[in-house]
Amino acid sequence: MRLDRFLSESTGLTRSVAKKALHRGDVTVDGIVVKKSDQQINGQEVRLEGRLLMAPGPRYLLLHKPAGYISSTQDEDHPCVLQLLPPELRRSMQCAGRLDVDTTGLLLLTDDGKWSHRLRSPKNACNKVYRVDLAEPLAEDVAERFAQGLELHGEDKTTLPAGLEVITPTRVLLTIQEGKYHQVKRMFAAVGNHVMGLHRLQIGDIVLDDSLAPGEWRHLTAAEVASI
Repeated sequence: MRLDRFLSESTGLTRSVAKKALHRGDVTVDGIVVKKSDQQINGQEVRLEGRLLMAPGPRYLLLHKPAGYISSTQDEDHPCVLQLLPPELRRSMQCAGRLDVDTTGLLLLTDDGKWSHRLRSPKNACNKVYRVDLAEPLAEDVAERFAQGLELHGEDKTTLPAGLEVITPTRVLLTIQEGKYHQVKRMFAAVGNHVMGLHRLQIGDIVLDDSLAPGEWRHLTAAEVASI
């Protein structure tokens, strides 16, 4: 890893501020002042103003995704959620799962590929909770049909049992275990309704913070990381 990137990722400094520290002679590698930002770091002792820096480890973020952003990297019409992160985090972070461009709420990001795979693996059956706003009042039999599993167009298996909690006739909380393509929208379309608004509140034991405004993020706690 380049020294300027090591400084940025181990301290949270922007790359430009890290380079200024290098130029001032504030950085030592194995006790020797180094000013070249492209110096390769591979296990050496790095200090900034005498303070020993720890090698950057895996990072895990919780983002409150706003509408209008995509959670993939290829789309000419909409910005990617990675643009909501500081520059020093954008290069290595990836979305652990996706939300549609018009869907808001909890999105997890990480540079730990194995953790991301565990989160997305169908074997782990990680519950996901959504707040759903509907175009029409909910029919009386929908909760039972969701609990039994639905046949969706183009699928050879029914959906896994899903939980439905009614808040108002047109607003519900839906808990699913899967992540099929446009699954929530397709489930309600299958029962003759239309999703007008979709907001993810929870993945497993990880809950979206009320204190985070759309576009804001925070690091996951150790307990949240371990819960996946």
